Amino acid sequence: MHTQAHFTHMQDGTAEDWATIAQHFSAYAAQLPERILSHLKLLDGDFGGFPIDRLAHSLQTATRAHLDGRDEEYVVCALLHDIGDTLGSYNHADIAAAMLKPFVSAELHWMVANHGIFQGYYFFHHLGMDRHLREQFKDHPHYQATIDFCAKYDAAAFDPDFENLPLSFFEPMLRRVFAQPKNSLYQAAMTHAR
Repeated sequence: MHTQAHFTHMQDGTAEDWATIAQHFSAYAAQLPERILSHLKLLDGDFGGFPIDRLAHSLQTATRAHLDGRDEEYVVCALLHDIGDTLGSYNHADIAAAMLKPFVSAELHWMVANHGIFQGYYFFHHLGMDRHLREQFKDHPHYQATIDFCAKYDAAAFDPDFENLPLSFFEPMLRRVFAQPKNSLYQAAMTHAR
């Protein structure tokens, strides 16, 4: 039988209630890689008018970053940069960045959070938008890194003839990156619950 807290309003929670919740949280958090992989698979078969589907684009972006010698955090960011497409049609980069924030460096988080604006350099002008919108960040320390991510990996990852690595290749990396947060409000609670 599962133990549960007994309060009906958080103000009435006890230390015992929160110890129970923390134990459940740790078990649930440990399954995060499986939930991410399941959500990533939702991109399979979703072309959205592009030459390849969104999962193939994600795999191709990650493969290009891996083949270029990027570290695991970077490759996982490349793999997940568009995972927000299913739930955030108007802000997909924000969703991916929010997922990654506790687990990756500030530079990689910023890169993912802003890649949509930087990627716009390649197509905004075709939609009546300002392709130079990224220039608002020209003095930001991660400006060039985000330009490089888009140019080398993201914008180049729509080739139907490119042989990307399979999702199974990236699963161990994803599991390692999401094994333990580096920066989370709940980190102390997770440590205490163990």
